[in-house]
Amino acid sequence: MSGTYVLVIDVARSTSIDVGALGDREFPAGAYAYVGSAFGPGGFSRVDRHRELAAGERETRHWHIDYLLGHPAASLETAITFPDADREYELAASLPGDPVPAFGTSDCDCGAHLLAAPNAAAIREAAVDAGGVLE
Repeated sequence: MSGTYVLVIDVARSTSIDVGALGDREFPAGAYAYVGSAFGPGGFSRVDRHRELAAGERETRHWHIDYLLGHPAASLETAITFPDADREYELAASLPGDPVPAFGTSDCDCGAHLLAAPNAAAIREAAVDAGGVLE
């Protein structure tokens, strides 16, 4: 199965993370929402890969989100999927939170795919209200 997904991430303490080509970025403690797509081979197995990386079961970092998920201060709270729906840009623009500039946008022209959110519950509620499925 493929589609769009939203990762709800908690950063337990403010930290600076080297995000590959983006360089060092400051991440204040709090909730974050990352919006991604999984239309390539494997579909939503990409979400499983993110879970494994966040759990310390994987080391390889390919995307900006891998650097955040792989940091000890960050934890993946939940994932919300939108099966067979191409809504990455819409959700990145409409979910609650402030864009983290250029994060997750190396393959597109939009502003950000990571949002510093008011709290995890607000992200979950907005994503489910938009038709997402809690995983």
